[in-house]
Amino acid sequence: MQEHFHFTTDRAKIQKQYAAIFFFVSAQLSLIQTHLQRRNRHLVKQEDDVIIAIHILGKLLGFSSERAWHRFVTGNLFTNGQFLERSRYNRRCRALRWAMKWIRHELAKRGQHHAYAVVDSLPLELCHAARMHRVKRFQGIADIGYCASKKQWYYGLKLHLQVTDQGLPMGYVVTEASCHDRIAAESVMTQIPHPPVVLVER
Repeated sequence: MQEHFHFTTDRAKIQKQYAAIFFFVSAQLSLIQTHLQRRNRHLVKQEDDVIIAIHILGKLLGFSSERAWHRFVTGNLFTNGQFLERSRYNRRCRALRWAMKWIRHELAKRGQHHAYAVVDSLPLELCHAARMHRVKRFQGIADIGYCASKKQWYYGLKLHLQVTDQGLPMGYVVTEASCHDRIAAESVMTQIPHPPVVLVER
């Protein structure tokens, strides 16, 4: 599907989307620039706001493959060969992950235009099922819960995450495995103003 999108996309529309995101990122990045402890910033080929805007645009467009997204960027946004090669782009993304998380959080808070958000949970197993009745680590924090999708009991924690229809995370809560999804969902939805319709997967 990503390859099909690569050949059928409206380049002008993509460039307009990128410009809007870049403007937002540049404004937000100036607020946290002093907190980015990075060396040799003056030697970078692309500025931080370019890297972050490109990364966010890829998530909004639904790209899950780093290779496919880099190919799309060099074919539609930076056709003059001035964009970073893929491995260096990925390293820059990892170096800027804190800034990306903060900016995506700010973008999500302004996301009243999102059609809906989805709240779902996933198990965080801390040991093999055979050891869950005698494990001593994380006692008082983790416990035994049931994973309906796998139809099995497990010992550990549970991650509850709210994501918009455009793939932006809006909040999360980590609870003990036995916590009911409905209780955690109420806590997640109070973190950031959410869209009018919220779907809770059970």
